[in-house]
Amino acid sequence: MEPNALYDKNALMALVREKALQFGEFTLVSGKQASYYLDGKQITLDAAGARILGEGILDLLADQLPDAVGGMSIGADPITAAVLTLAGVRDLPLRGFMVRKEPKEHGLERYIEGPVQAGDRVVILEDVVTTGGSSLLAIERATQFGLQVEGVIAIIDRLEGGEAAFLDRGCWFKSLLTVQDFGIEPAKTPS
Repeated sequence: MEPNALYDKNALMALVREKALQFGEFTLVSGKQASYYLDGKQITLDAAGARILGEGILDLLADQLPDAVGGMSIGADPITAAVLTLAGVRDLPLRGFMVRKEPKEHGLERYIEGPVQAGDRVVILEDVVTTGGSSLLAIERATQFGLQVEGVIAIIDRLEGGEAAFLDRGCWFKSLLTVQDFGIEPAKTPS
């Protein structure tokens, strides 16, 4: 970690354990069955969680600050807001954007909203990555808009193929935590 880094990994892990990690039988967005669920909104919509993850993501971006950060609405919106707020506190020049699931039916009728323009270097933000599906859609829409997607940052990586999918698209991937930080082994993917 950089000398000026403010990210507290242990505090984020404690919040995830307390508020976001549940055990049972769950169906994930990817359609996969899982014995645990990570409800990222319990962290991203919490004041302490937003501060910690904003600090962590800015620390990960320290040497490669893009022009903007954003991701799929609604999930990435509070993450983007947290990162932008902390960037403002640190006096860093950073903008945000949102990727809509459907284009607006009025106005400019775009998938991408925010103060970005073609050619901007951007990083996609995500709460929990499993296979990377929603971030891959965000990458596709951002690229169609003309943004240069450099990478993806997640709060938690379930270690189930997301990173490989991003690398295949030419994007680097980083996460603040992985499921192994909680003693959970990733699900085996069929060969």
